[in-house]
Amino acid sequence: MSSTSEHATPGYLVWRLSTKWRVAVDRAVAPLGLTHAQYSLVASLYGMHRTGRRPSQRQLADHTGLEPLYVSKLARALEAAGVVDRTRDPADPRAIRLSLTEDGREVARRAIGVVQGLLERFLEPLGGLGGERTKAFSRELATLLDVSLDVSLDAPSDSPIDSPIDTSLDTHLDSHPDEE
Repeated sequence: MSSTSEHATPGYLVWRLSTKWRVAVDRAVAPLGLTHAQYSLVASLYGMHRTGRRPSQRQLADHTGLEPLYVSKLARALEAAGVVDRTRDPADPRAIRLSLTEDGREVARRAIGVVQGLLERFLEPLGGLGGERTKAFSRELATLLDVSLDVSLDAPSDSPIDSPIDTSLDTHLDSHPDEE
């Protein structure tokens, strides 16, 4: 365990891990003309296409966990790059259906291969992609993803908001990324 994570809160570790992964994927798919967010759309569309689905922007937003407005922006950029086709749904003129172009399918195949290799390298310390620790880690992540984090402005008075702030995080915010 690195000195950065020794006294860190779980929230801080989740944030650091997600940031590390996003940056790594951004760098890995940049030569293909994609960002991590664009990759998530392209890879999702590729998988959905293989199962015969052509999702709406809203369905893709729900699938990826991204905001619908952001998916719309990303889809327009991918359309301009010739990777995605956007068409009105004849059954619902408000809905936009998305699909990969032929070039988009090739970009998706290549990007998925690159990210798969990155994922295998990332999971080596847990025994690799098929390792028991990786499977357990995936189950734990899925459990956390199922937790609703909708925040109510009417939080009860005994909520964690009223508890003291964990200042151990402050020391981690001052560390330099190259010190890890």
